[in-house]
Amino acid sequence: MTILLMIKSTCILLIINALLTVSCSKQTSAPEKAASTPPQTNTHDHSGRPDRNAPKPIPAFQSPESAKTLPKILDASLFTGSVKAAYQVVGEIPETIAQLPCYCHCDRGMGHKSLYSCYVDDHAAGCGICINSAMKAYKLQKEKKMSVEQIRQELIAEYGKS
Repeated sequence: MTILLMIKSTCILLIINALLTVSCSKQTSAPEKAASTPPQTNTHDHSGRPDRNAPKPIPAFQSPESAKTLPKILDASLFTGSVKAAYQVVGEIPETIAQLPCYCHCDRGMGHKSLYSCYVDDHAAGCGICINSAMKAYKLQKEKKMSVEQIRQELIAEYGKS
């Protein structure tokens, strides 16, 4: 009898925890998305089926105003190789990186506000999309003198394909 009560109590606690987790994630992610998520595109054809040629929805990115006050990223010296290089370039052009979407879709799963958010923790260290996007943005800004809007369009063109 006591074991049954313990099992029931444990199950109830797990259910309550799951409900609280879902509820909290909805409450915290909605305001961030409202301020930073760009308009979404239609991803279905006229029959209601998914349109394989439609672009993917654009992940969240920050406005120029919100990109002026950013948390610190991890120190590049904690890493080596291409990861270190990516953290270094993000440190050099933080406002640009903050205004770019990240196509690993960490805005959905982790609540990230932009590509910059990936570098505040070690998420980018294990993500090729984050690393490649930052390196490409740096190259486009420094070598081709592209604006943030032009860089964003380049990333959307590269990663936004279905």
